[in-house]
Amino acid sequence: MAEQTEQLDFLWEGKDKTGKINKGVFPAKSEAVAKAELRRQGYRVTKIKLKPKPLFKSRVKAITPGDIAVFSRQLATMLKAGVPLVQSFDIVGKGHENPSMQELLLSIKADIEGGDTLAEALNKRPLYFDELFCNLVEAGEQAGVLETLLDKIATYKEKTESMKKKIKKALTYPIAVVAVAFIVTTILLVFVVPVFADLFKSFGADLPAFTQMVVAMSEWMQVYWWVIIVSVVATVYTFGYFKKRSRNFNHFLDRVLLKVPVVGLILNKSAIARFARTLSTMSAAGVPLVDALESVSGACGNIVYADAVMKMREDVSTGHRLQFAMSQTQLFPHMVQQMIAIGEESGSIDAMLSKVADFYEEEVDNLVDNLSSLMEPIIMVILGTLVGGLVVAMYLPIFKMGSAI
Repeated sequence: MAEQTEQLDFLWEGKDKTGKINKGVFPAKSEAVAKAELRRQGYRVTKIKLKPKPLFKSRVKAITPGDIAVFSRQLATMLKAGVPLVQSFDIVGKGHENPSMQELLLSIKADIEGGDTLAEALNKRPLYFDELFCNLVEAGEQAGVLETLLDKIATYKEKTESMKKKIKKALTYPIAVVAVAFIVTTILLVFVVPVFADLFKSFGADLPAFTQMVVAMSEWMQVYWWVIIVSVVATVYTFGYFKKRSRNFNHFLDRVLLKVPVVGLILNKSAIARFARTLSTMSAAGVPLVDALESVSGACGNIVYADAVMKMREDVSTGHRLQFAMSQTQLFPHMVQQMIAIGEESGSIDAMLSKVADFYEEEVDNLVDNLSSLMEPIIMVILGTLVGGLVVAMYLPIFKMGSAI
C-alpha cells in the first residue's frame, strides 16, 4: 500500500473563466498539487499559501459511544442509498464535527482502500469497536447484508447508550447532592461553628451535650482537616486502582450493587435488557448461538451476569437448550425463560429476545423515573439532618439562656 501523505489546507485566491475573483480553503498534499487541481477546475490562481495553524490548539475531543452509534446509522443510510463503502466513509468522515472521529473514519477508509475488509479495518481499533461490533459487521459482509446489519448495530447502540445515560443521570443527582451537603457541612464546621464556640466561651455557661459534640467535631476538623482530604483521595485512588485491576473486587462490587434496594433492581433489569438486546441482534445476524453468547457476556455491563452467560455458553455447547441453561443461573426471571422457550420452539428466538429487551428497557425507564422521585425526599431529609442539626446545635445554648432569663 502506498504511503499516506498528510493532507494540508491551503488558502487560495484566483479568478474563474468569467474573471470573477474566488477564494477559499483547498486541501492537498502540497502547494503544487493544490495549484494544479485548481487550474484543472478552471481557476487562475493569483495567491496561495499554507493555512496557518492556530496558536492555541483546542483540546482533543474524545470519541464517545454516542459518536459510534451515529456513525453506524449514517453508514447504514449511505449503503442503503447505494453509495459505495469507500465513498460513504469519505462523506461521513469529512462531515463529522468531532475531529478525532473524523480522523478515525478517514483512517478506516485508507485501510479499506488498501485492501482490508470493513471488519478487518474495525478489528484494528478495539478501543472503539468491540468484538460484538466487529463480529456483526463480519457476518453482514459475508452474507451480503452489511447495510441491514449496520442498521441493527445502530439501533442496538442507540438503545444501550440511552439506557446508560438514564441510569447515570438517576445516580449522579443524589451523589452530587450528597457531595454538596458534605462540603457545606465541612464549611460550617470549620468556619461558622468556631465563631459560635468563642461566643459561648465568653458566657462561661455549660453547653448542652449536643452542642459540645458539634464543637468538639469542629475543633477536630480545624486541626486534622488534612486527614479527611487524604482519606478521601486515598479512598478514591484505591477504589479506582482495584476497579481497573481486580476482577474479584469487581465481582464483589457488582454482586453488592445488585442487592442494593431500588438501585439493584434497576441494574438487574438493565443487565437483562442488554443481554436480550445483544443476543437478539446477533441471532438475527445469523451468528451461531455459542459464538454469540461469548460476545453477549461482555455486553451485560455486570460481571455477575457476564459469568452467568459464559456458564450458559458451556451448557449450550454441550447440547443443552438455552432456556435450561438460563434456569441454572437463577438470575433470569421465569417470564424471560418462558419467552426464550417459546422462541426456541417456534424458531423465532431473535424476535422473542427483542420483545424481552423492549419490555425490560421500558421497565428500566419507569424505575429510573421512580428513583428520581423517591430520592428527592430522601435527599431533603439528609440535607435537613446535616445542616439543620448544626444550626440547632448552635442555637440550643441561646434557647437555654433565654429560658433561664
